[in-house]
Formats: sequence, C-alpha cells, structure tokens
Amino acid sequence: MSREKTHFRTCTLCEAMCGIAITYQGNEILSIKGDKEDPFSRGHICPKAIALKDIHEDPDRLRLPMERTRDGWREISWSEALDKTAKGIQSVQRKYGKDAFASYMGNPNVHNMGAMLMSQGFLRTLNTRNKFSATSVDQLPHHIVAYHLFGHQLKVPVPDIDSTNHFLMLGANPVASNGSMMSVPDVKKRLQAITKSGGKLIVVDPRFTETAEIATEHHFVRPGSDVLLLLAMMNTLFGKQLIQPGKLSRWISNYKQELENIERAVLPYTPERVAGLTGLSAEKIRNIVVEFCSASKPVLYGRMGVSVQRYGLLSQYLIMLFNILTGRLDQRGGLLFTKPAADLIGHTGPGNVGRNRTRVRGLPSFNGEFPVAALAEEILTEGGSESSAGSNSAIRGLVCIAGNPVLSTPNGRQMDKAFEKLEFMVSIDFYINESNRHANIILPPVSPLEREHYDVIFHLLAIRNTAKYSPALFQPDAAAKQDWQILMALEQRLSTTKKPKDRLIQALKNRLGPKALVNLLLMTGPYNGLNPFQRLTVGKLEKAPHGLDLGPLQPSLPKGLVHKDKKIHLNTGFYFADLARLERQFIEERDNRKFSMQLIGRRHIRSNNSWLHNSHRLVKGKSRCTAIIHSSDAKRLGVESGARLRVTSRVGSVVIASEVSDSIMPGVISIPHGWGHLREGPRIRQRIASSFPGVSVNDLTDELLVDELSGNAVLNGVQVDVEALSDVKNNLPDSIGTEVEMTQPMESGICNEEALVK
Repeated sequence: MSREKTHFRTCTLCEAMCGIAITYQGNEILSIKGDKEDPFSRGHICPKAIALKDIHEDPDRLRLPMERTRDGWREISWSEALDKTAKGIQSVQRKYGKDAFASYMGNPNVHNMGAMLMSQGFLRTLNTRNKFSATSVDQLPHHIVAYHLFGHQLKVPVPDIDSTNHFLMLGANPVASNGSMMSVPDVKKRLQAITKSGGKLIVVDPRFTETAEIATEHHFVRPGSDVLLLLAMMNTLFGKQLIQPGKLSRWISNYKQELENIERAVLPYTPERVAGLTGLSAEKIRNIVVEFCSASKPVLYGRMGVSVQRYGLLSQYLIMLFNILTGRLDQRGGLLFTKPAADLIGHTGPGNVGRNRTRVRGLPSFNGEFPVAALAEEILTEGGSESSAGSNSAIRGLVCIAGNPVLSTPNGRQMDKAFEKLEFMVSIDFYINESNRHANIILPPVSPLEREHYDVIFHLLAIRNTAKYSPALFQPDAAAKQDWQILMALEQRLSTTKKPKDRLIQALKNRLGPKALVNLLLMTGPYNGLNPFQRLTVGKLEKAPHGLDLGPLQPSLPKGLVHKDKKIHLNTGFYFADLARLERQFIEERDNRKFSMQLIGRRHIRSNNSWLHNSHRLVKGKSRCTAIIHSSDAKRLGVESGARLRVTSRVGSVVIASEVSDSIMPGVISIPHGWGHLREGPRIRQRIASSFPGVSVNDLTDELLVDELSGNAVLNGVQVDVEALSDVKNNLPDSIGTEVEMTQPMESGICNEEALVK
C-alpha cells in the first residue's frame, strides 16, 4: 500500500496565487491545506481551494473528446476528434473566408501556463481578425491605460498594500474576490493591518460589501457615476492647490502643457455640480481628497465596479492621473510596478488601440481582439458596415477555449441563439456547459492537478515579488491531453507551411512544451546576473517547492517605463474627448429615465467562474443567488425577504427571490454573476450546478451598452424595472423551470488559515 505524501503547488482558482499543501495517497486526495511555508500566501487559503479536489474527481468532467450527434453526445478518439475539428474549421473558412471563423478565450486561460504560452501559434494559424476574450468584460481599461501611459499593456502598477496607511478603494471588494489586478493572498488580514496600525481604509461602493465591513469608512455612490466623483476629486486637487507630482513631473512627457489640459478639462466638475448625481455631498468629496493628500502613504485603487461601466476607461485613467498628480505612483505605500522573474513584457507586443473595427457596429479592437459584446451580432447579422474593414461575412464558426460566454457576457440569451446558428463550433473544455453544449466537438484537457504550473500573468500583478513552479501532482492517463497539446495538434493539422524550419520549430515546441519557455523567460529575466551558478531556472524552483521570496516591490522609474523616451505619456486628448459624451448622457439619463432601478453585480468568496458551481461543497447551504434591494424599495414594492421579484431590462427578464437589506443604496439592485444553469435545448452535463441553477445576471445586461472609448462591456449601472410577483412568501424550491426563484442568501464564510478536504 502506498504511503501518504504531500505535494506543494499554487491554487489556480483565482488571482491570489495561494500556496497549498495537498496530502494524498496513491491517486486519492486526503486533504488540502494552506502552505504555511509559502512566502507569498503565508498559509492562507480561501474555501475555493478545496474545489481542486472536486474538479479533479468530478464524474461530470470529460476525459475523452465528445461529438454531438442527433442522438446526443458520444465519445470519440482523439485522432478522430482532432481530424474532424480541423476539417470543420477548414470547411467554414473555405466557404466564407478566414474571418468567418472566430475564437473566444475565457478567463481560466490566464491561470493556465500552457494555454498562456502556447496558444498564439494556433491563433496565428487560424488567421482570423475575429478574436474575442473575457478581457472586454473585465480589465480592458487597465490594459489601455497602461499601454498609453507606460508603454505596454501589461505594465500595470499595483497598490503597495503592505506599506500604505491610507487605502482609498472604489468599486472593489477584495475580501470576496481575493483581489483583482492586485494579486494579494490573505487580503482581509492585510487590510485589517492598515487600520490596526492607525491607517485608514475607505470604501466607495453602491453596496456595503464584505470589504466595507472592515473599513474605516464606507460611502455609497450611485452606479456608473464614479467618473463624476473622480472628475470632482481632480477638480479639488487644482482648487485646493494639492498638485504635488514630485519627481514624476520630470518623467511626464510635455508636463506643463498636459497639466493645463487636465485643469481645463476638470474645471466644470466641481463637487457641488456632481454631488446630486453621485450621492456624495460636496463636503464629503473635498474631505476625501484633503484626507488623502494629508496621509503620508496613501493610494487610490479602483477595480471591477469601476471598469465595467459606461465610462470605465475614463474612470481608470482618472484614477491613475490622481495617483500621478499626488505623487503616489512609484512610491512605497502607493502604486508600484512589479519585477517578475519571468517577465512577459519584453517578449510580447505593447498593444494597440482601434487598429480594427467590428463589422456590424464599428467597435474598436485592442491588441487584436474585438469587444465580446459584439460577438453575438457578428454571428447573427449578415453584411458589413461602412465603419468596418475586411470581410463582410458573418461569423459562421467558433473555437471557444475555456469559456462560457452565454453566462459571462452581456445578453446571454442572444448569445445562446447566436451559437445555435453556427455551422461549426469546437470547444476546448472539460465540462459540457451552457455555451459549449452547442459545440459539434468538445476537446477536454486534463484537470488542473494533472498539469504543471507557473503563474506567468499574476506575478506581473503581485503585491510582492516571488517565484514558484509546481509540477503536476498526478500523471494524466495516456489518452489525455493538456490544453497546449490540443492547440498544438490543431495547429499542425491546420498549418499550410512547407518550410523545414517552421516544421522543426513546431516539433520542438511540441516536444519541449511550456516548461522550456518558462525556463527561457526565467533565464533571461531580471534576477539573473553574470554568474551562471546564480541564475534562476525552473530547476532551481523545483528545489524550492514552497516558492522563492524575491523581495518587496521597489520604485523603478524612469528605467521601468517601456516608452522609448522613458517618459509617461498622459495622452489627455484621447481621454478627455469622451467628456462630450459624458455631458450628453448624464443629462439625458437624468431627464429621460425609463427604468426604475439600477443593476449591479456582486462576488462571493465561494464562487468565481460558473464551472465552480459543480462543486457541492461550494454551493451547498442557503442559496446565494438572490436580488439584494434596500428596505425602502422593498416597502415600495410591498415585499419582504424571500418574495419573488421579476427584474426586467431592455433585453429580457428573470424571476428571483429578494433579499431585503440596508447594505445597498436605495434604487439599486444586486444580482451575483455566474449563475443561470438551466437553459432550453441541449442539456448541460453539470448535475450539481443544474440542481442549484440560479439566474444569469447577463440575461439582463445589455450588449448595446458599452464604454464607447474602449468597447468594454457595461455590467454595472444597467437600468431595470422591478416588480413583485403575486406569490409573495417563501417556501420555494431552489429552482423552478428556466425562470429561477432562489430563496435565502448563503451565510458568508472565509477560511483564513486552512481548508480541509475530508
């Protein structure tokens, strides 16, 4: 009988990069605990880590390729599946052109070393302009700001959370999300350390969140009005003569002229003018700014709630401007750039904005990707538009890689209908979910515990410099394939190259895999000096299974800037051109409001992407898919907690149970992301998720609402009507048909030290 062993690795289920210790015997996982020797996470994990066991052992997880037939799904061999996939792609592109086949990359790809490093060859071979990803329902504004100001889309500074003494946070709930665009394990204790040492944590959010519960102050702000608050904060900086960029002024291109441009742009946005629209008084806005500037080590941070609104890009730009003009960029306790051991910035393109436009609506691309809010219409609409260039063919085929856009992108019902119309669809995924149930072929990769791991992305966003490589815990079956092996096999079948050199490169990539690329990145990274015996390599990391601590973040400018002139380019003309739209729309919204309430999303510590809902231990207990409304709105509607509400937007409606709470602003309703596991048509194969279906908030979000400057989706501040249904009281099952009535919210729970699998 085999003996118990312990395997150390990084959890890949969110951005926090928590170290875990997995005790196992043979092929059986006995426990998953926080790795107390991990220098980054220090023993902390959240309840999601235990889902790694559930995913690995899940009987619903696909192990072999599946083909959809008239009689349902059937398993087929890898060679047959890959051949049919290549033929399906080639058939669509021969009939309609290269751009008739599109790609969509889901969020889990950034947690996957092989997918991140090995997908580009396949996408280049696909040779289509129609590329989409989850970026444009999430962090796209951060990348555009980094590209413009600092010279590269991945040059995103992060809060120095362990040194700051005044953390001003807009539209973020890291206690529930574990941090985002700020990889920070054990975030609750780190935030509490700020206040325990006499500092301040100030949260500005339409909801009194889990983070607000531990904050020094919380201020309600109306959804979508953050841009006005930030403009008024900038106005206050000038009005009270608090502009103090310090050393940064020497590194800002055309500083004096740009400063004049900023002052002129923000001049009309006094705190008095925006107070009624934001929900914060003029006095409070000024106090927020004055207190920030009075602190010795303050930082301003805005995240998801700021990014996914109509002025998400302008808002993230203003956040960066505020930090720059108060001298908080490149300062301890402020915003600092990371120094990752495997630095992608020197090996990837800086990005580009608006090089192409979508065929139907003319939305701008970023870094070769179009906004996913346009994907469904690009499938459903024939012909082109005068604002677009390239093929006029509708999208007829799609490869969906680790994604579920039916639940995660605006107007999911429309996306569902669009996928039904595709002539050929292939998914690389190990579940039959709401999106890939439409696929002709599903190619399942191995589980997260059957592949090696190095975080090539999140070390770029970490609040401390560390490095950690994790080998696979379990060897996959001989018939199984990793994501990158699937992509390489398709690339080889689709490639038309006859050059021996190109074929040799393909063969080497296939043999060496992503581990060799990580090793190359490490060996050419910033921690390698002239002494070859001190070079950081995968081999060295393999001898340090808990990871290596490479030190705290440090100031790095101007050398760290990517622009050739080593300057910060504020690019005020691009951003402040959007103020004309802002002026029009806020006045029109105020005078011509057609809906009664504003919709926002929310996160929970036990949830992330929709596929985690197939873990029973993460969804058990009272339902979390409820609609939180304020007591005054409940009184107006004549309902109590548990009563059914019908929530309606321009694109559709859902039925959901109410949760009455004064933790949310009056006039605002909150529905969580990632639910909605009942759909008409072909059934999904996630039995636990189907038993706790909930409703999809993206059956309410509107694909026509985008941040026009970036193309990013608008998920917060969507206007909805809310009505009470006649059967007011509770006692409802967890799901009823496709319109889902959920009962009470699940109790919140955070596991600070360890989570055990028993």
